[in-house]
Amino acid sequence: MNLRKKFFPENRLGLGRFWNFSRGGIDHFRSGLRDAVTGVEQTRSKMMDYDQLLVWAVLSLMLIGLVMVYSASITLADGPKYANYSSNFFLIRHVISLAIAIGVAIWVFKIPTTVWDRYSPIIFGFTVLLLIAVLIPGIGKGVNGAKRWIPLGLMNFQPSELMKFAAVIFAASYTVQRQEHLHSFVKGMLPMGIAVALVGGLLMAEPDMGAFVVVALIAFGVLFLGGINAKLFGGLVLVGLLSGAIMIALSPFRRGRMLAFMDPWQVDNAANKGYQLTHSLMAFGRGEWFGLGLGGSVEKLHYLPEAHTDFIMAVIGEELGFVGVVVMIFLFYWIVRRAFLIGRTALQLDRSFAGLAAKGVAIWIGWQAFINMGVNLGLLPTKGLTLPLVSYGGSGILMNAVAMAMLLRIDYENRILMRGGKL
Repeated sequence: MNLRKKFFPENRLGLGRFWNFSRGGIDHFRSGLRDAVTGVEQTRSKMMDYDQLLVWAVLSLMLIGLVMVYSASITLADGPKYANYSSNFFLIRHVISLAIAIGVAIWVFKIPTTVWDRYSPIIFGFTVLLLIAVLIPGIGKGVNGAKRWIPLGLMNFQPSELMKFAAVIFAASYTVQRQEHLHSFVKGMLPMGIAVALVGGLLMAEPDMGAFVVVALIAFGVLFLGGINAKLFGGLVLVGLLSGAIMIALSPFRRGRMLAFMDPWQVDNAANKGYQLTHSLMAFGRGEWFGLGLGGSVEKLHYLPEAHTDFIMAVIGEELGFVGVVVMIFLFYWIVRRAFLIGRTALQLDRSFAGLAAKGVAIWIGWQAFINMGVNLGLLPTKGLTLPLVSYGGSGILMNAVAMAMLLRIDYENRILMRGGKL
């Protein structure tokens, strides 16, 4: 019997090839290895031009927002306030807002980051003028007792939303230019404090305390990340808390909201100042784990005010349940995380303005989403803040998209430099 066939059958682990190799010797192995190496085409791993997962997270929030705005607003036409509107009115306007926002975002993506650095003081000053203009009779438009909008035909523009973006780039530029003075109160802290106080006074005149809180968080958050003196920052936080307490104490309306927040189920509160909060909590309770399904919300049927704007998260909780809420939280977490990482990469590449601007966007989106969700869940007092990229509102969607476009541009430029290219 052939010993080769007995101990090394052809169909057992390919050992026939081993027998041939042993006969050919090491020289045959070397020649085969050499032929294999020379036949392999040398390739480089390709880095994407942009952060695909970040883009998908943003688009996912926009699409979820589109569906939920329609679901939350479809029954508004049945009420007396919107009796002259069709059931698709808010959906159509939201689609138009999304189309404008995406178109503007594509244009903004093409603008180099250095342009925002150069013109940030002008943009900030222009936005301050808009905040003044919105208070002038005949120019500003009032809704529910607040004058925050300037009519522009297709949409009512809200200057406070532009101010959030202006605060990001102005604070980043200011921090870079005043880097050597950040340990000085007079030269480092005071000028920014005056600018924020001016903006705060104009926003409180509208009134829009929620926007003022976000702008202040952006401005001083960027200063903190830029290396401001810890003692000065601690004093700033203390002054901010005292100022907030004084504003609440001196305003019967805000004081009533605070008391209602602390005990929303008290009979008088549940029927007045705590009405929105109690119905928001009931919406989350009804949603349980997996929700009632799209369109199944009961609270949106004229029970929960502003269900398509400030309290859209409650409708999401009722229709999509705990799982839907967790998905929303994860998408915002991913955007904020990526923004901080993009900012850190920019700082490592010695791009100080770009790095601080990216982190400023993270502060903006992260804090506003946290405040909106906190209000809906009863963790924070009621504030008039929308959920970024999700809630109905042309100005908010537009400026959120602009911020995301600038963030993607910063990431795009980072990738060019990491490849060894030049800007």
